[in-house]
Amino acid sequence: MTFFQILDSLLFQPLQLLFEVIYVNANRVIGNPGLSIIVLSLVMNFLVLPLYMRADALQEEERDMEARLHRGVTHIKKTFRGDEKMMILQTYYRQNHYKPTYVLRSAVSLFLEIPFFISAYRFLSGLELLQGVSFGPIADLGAADGLIAIAGVHINLLPIIMTAVNLVSCIIFTKGSTPKTKIQLYAMAVFFLFFLYTSPAGLVFYWTLNNIFSLIKTIFYKLKHPGRVLKILAAVAGAALLALGLVRYSFSERPVVKAALLLLGAALMLPLIVGLIRTKKPAAGKPAAKPNAKIFFGCAAFLALFIGGYIPASVISSSAQEFVNVQMYYSPVWFIVNSLCLAVGTFVIWFGIFYWLASPKGKVAFEKVLWMLVGVAIVDFMFFGKYLGVLSSTLSFEGGMQFAPAELWGNLLAIAATAGVMYLVYRRWSKHVFKAALAFVLAIAIMLPINIGSIHSQIKSIRQTMEESGGVPEYTMSKTGQNVIVLMLDRAVGAFLPYIFNEKPELQAQFDGFTAYTNVVSTGAYTNFGTPALMGGYEYTIDQINLRKDEKLVDKHNEALKMMPVLFDQNGFDVTVFDPIYANYQWVPDLSVFSDYPDIHRYITFGAFESDMIPKNWISANMRNFFGYSLMKACPVTMQSILYDNGNYNRSTVQTEEENFVEQTITGPHTATGMDATFLKGYHALTHLPTITQTTKSGDNTFLFMTNDTTHSPVLLQEPDYSVAGTIDNTEYDKTHADRFTVDGKSITMEEDVQFAHYDPNVASLMQLGKWFDYMRKNGVYDNTRIILVADHGRNLCNDPDYILDDGTDTEFFFPLLMVKDFNAKGFSFSDEFMTTADVPTLATAGVIDNPTNPFTGNAINANAKYDRPFYAFMSYDWDTSKNNGNQFFPGTWYRVDNQNARDKRNWVMVGENTVLPDALTSPMLTAEWEQKLTAIARGEGDPAAFLAGISDMARELVKTYSHISEEGQKLFAPEREAVGLCPRCGKPVYEGKKNFYCSDRSCRFVLWKDDRFWTSRKKELTKKMAADLLKKGRTSVKGMWSEKKGAAYDAVVVLDDTGGKYVRFKLEFPKRKEGVNGKK
Repeated sequence: MTFFQILDSLLFQPLQLLFEVIYVNANRVIGNPGLSIIVLSLVMNFLVLPLYMRADALQEEERDMEARLHRGVTHIKKTFRGDEKMMILQTYYRQNHYKPTYVLRSAVSLFLEIPFFISAYRFLSGLELLQGVSFGPIADLGAADGLIAIAGVHINLLPIIMTAVNLVSCIIFTKGSTPKTKIQLYAMAVFFLFFLYTSPAGLVFYWTLNNIFSLIKTIFYKLKHPGRVLKILAAVAGAALLALGLVRYSFSERPVVKAALLLLGAALMLPLIVGLIRTKKPAAGKPAAKPNAKIFFGCAAFLALFIGGYIPASVISSSAQEFVNVQMYYSPVWFIVNSLCLAVGTFVIWFGIFYWLASPKGKVAFEKVLWMLVGVAIVDFMFFGKYLGVLSSTLSFEGGMQFAPAELWGNLLAIAATAGVMYLVYRRWSKHVFKAALAFVLAIAIMLPINIGSIHSQIKSIRQTMEESGGVPEYTMSKTGQNVIVLMLDRAVGAFLPYIFNEKPELQAQFDGFTAYTNVVSTGAYTNFGTPALMGGYEYTIDQINLRKDEKLVDKHNEALKMMPVLFDQNGFDVTVFDPIYANYQWVPDLSVFSDYPDIHRYITFGAFESDMIPKNWISANMRNFFGYSLMKACPVTMQSILYDNGNYNRSTVQTEEENFVEQTITGPHTATGMDATFLKGYHALTHLPTITQTTKSGDNTFLFMTNDTTHSPVLLQEPDYSVAGTIDNTEYDKTHADRFTVDGKSITMEEDVQFAHYDPNVASLMQLGKWFDYMRKNGVYDNTRIILVADHGRNLCNDPDYILDDGTDTEFFFPLLMVKDFNAKGFSFSDEFMTTADVPTLATAGVIDNPTNPFTGNAINANAKYDRPFYAFMSYDWDTSKNNGNQFFPGTWYRVDNQNARDKRNWVMVGENTVLPDALTSPMLTAEWEQKLTAIARGEGDPAAFLAGISDMARELVKTYSHISEEGQKLFAPEREAVGLCPRCGKPVYEGKKNFYCSDRSCRFVLWKDDRFWTSRKKELTKKMAADLLKKGRTSVKGMWSEKKGAAYDAVVVLDDTGGKYVRFKLEFPKRKEGVNGKK
């Protein structure tokens, strides 16, 4: 950033951002760009009205002072000369409490108008939303109006009307003023006429409205009690907003909008209410509170540092490399610098201007409000909105932003309590408020450099990665040798495969020779847990990694990552690696992990093929959006969704062309606008595979290991081609092709936007890979190529209730893609053979490397462990490798998958909760025995082969034991739990889970869901007591259930109406009202 860019961020961008936020929200509500300009003008004029009122008052004071001193000044200037005149003038000014700098007061309005004009000009003159939009007689708000045409010459009428209004306002305002003041204002009016004559009609229309409001303001000043009239007008507007919020919106459908309207309406009515209540005058002799500028600027400095610096730094430092584009390097620290400049400009400079122009009483109020904002900002950021999901590099939450009503009301109560406490502190210990604010500032000033230092340390390896990458990615395939390709599509959902090939049967020809596996399970639900076994085999499953507790996780991950490339390299293959996932536990893969193997080609394809405009737009958007994100996080929860704006942060840019894409705004299950830049980085790597793939007649064998993130970025694509577009509308296609999600009588649920946003990239990825395979066929390298398509894990999309365990875990999280094509294979088929992601190394090396062994451990590479020991799936949400990077993965939940059938949830057995290892591997006696044997092996006194064989035998025995244990035996080992009641279907105990109450007999499938729509639609949750009543009595009394139709609460008896079907049903009974006095009910 240059000096002028920083100056722009301090002075003009805060105002331009304010213009943009107001306009975008107005246009969202009204849906008319022209009317939105009127709203923008109204709101801006009301916001700055106190500023201009004070500026005009200063001008009036200056004119009065000038008139009062005019006679004396004129006499001194006539009588005296030179230095004597200057000395006497200074004495005269001092005696009359006047300073020569006061002359600037007459230009305060002008000084204020300049930055507002520049900001409005920059925003409206290039506003894409106005291009080609008509409004009334104006054909195009994005161009000069040309309303009058004479002999083929178009005359722009709006600038003339604007100037006429401006001149009338000048005549009224300057009545009685000096000629100098009149000349200044008239000249300004003429200047604007020439300057804006050819400007877009939308900009001129806005400035014309401003002049009209200025004229109304001038007339308004002539009223006897302008302040009282203003309060009444504000109260009327507030009442209208309150009525709109109460009548039009409900808390169940639009809670944020309703709360925002109610709050804003109440705020507008408050001045009049306070004025009516405050009839009692302050006690005589009680001194009025004096302003303390230190308090104001201390609080303003804290808000600037906290919102502009600390919050962005904390976000970036959590995963700094995610905010770096390898192809166009730009330090993310500049995002913090720009955000800090915007915050300083907002809170210190512009709030400071308001404070400087305020009356003493207004300054004290300013100090109180800013002090309370300090507390509210801290509470909002620290305690609310903490579980909104994964935040992308475009600052959008993967699952959107949603708050439960309880959190909304809890936040309002917390804000009220915090504001009350801060106010009491100010009232009782006002002398110490500045010290407290200063302490806050110092704390942030200490933490901010620490976060920035962390960012620098995280991104320093990226420069080396850029140097390590061998330029433009390329991969050479042999026409006469053997080619082996392992391509990992991050988060590709295996459960989608049958439905994708049902919708796109033409893919079967392109995927000729492939076997698609439908009974596949991953070792973990996130990349850091799922990839080691995929890359290294069964000795890198989570339990085996955690058993090696004396080694760093990053070292074990790197070892697994290098295993196949190094093995193939050692066996004479020409090896290429694209985007080695989490190499060295870096978000941007650290290619230096292969520096000891110079023959291995390594490249970064992620983002390598995107247009230069995409990273530029991404950088530009983040320069703006980080301040928007930070401001949102410091605001009340009721306002956060409005400021978040589906990840757009109220940007007015229209993303219709690919070069403008930054993020996608999903507006429903079938519609969206824009496109996510992160998705395009991975998608373009797939589309360019035919371009970067070369062929040779050389007999050298080749190996490619590649990871790709296309399926990791949920977006909607334009169906049926699943293509990238600026505007997505799949409503009709999804409606007429809903049957594509039913195959062989088995259906998956596809209703939510998150489900479609995962499905679409999966389809698009397979379609692009099909084109790559066509290229291979055309160039004669398809039949001699073994291809393994695999994912590290699936996703919890709730597509099928049969996949959801009793504890609420969606096993689809562990169902990854796995498709395999062997050499010269023909036909396309599905297989339900039990497979795991740890089978990949065995599949890759089979028949091409004799007796393959791990080059780092010397252990044989095979799939024996799948049959010799239990297979464990590990569930944990600690996916961040910057935190979960010790010697063992943080504790999580362990499931054993029995009977080699992952799709039947009855085969999923929890064998460890909040543990580092499954319970079967954590027995104290077993641990002691293993330690003794390992010590003996270290001294050369033990046999490693015998030790491993013993473990294998124990694992086999465990499998046999657990597989045949009787029901009575299971009861002996079952943990003690309190039964809620007895199942009405089978009579077995019913226990409480995290999200439900379930029958202990898995074959029964009786479940009462806590968040069943029957309860959530009535704003209730099924409690343990209610469940016990339903199981024992078949009914339970519930108070305060909500009726959406009537908009009121009611009491009723809920009756269990179980017909033995898939879902339990309920019905309502209402108690009869008792007869009251005089027979009235």
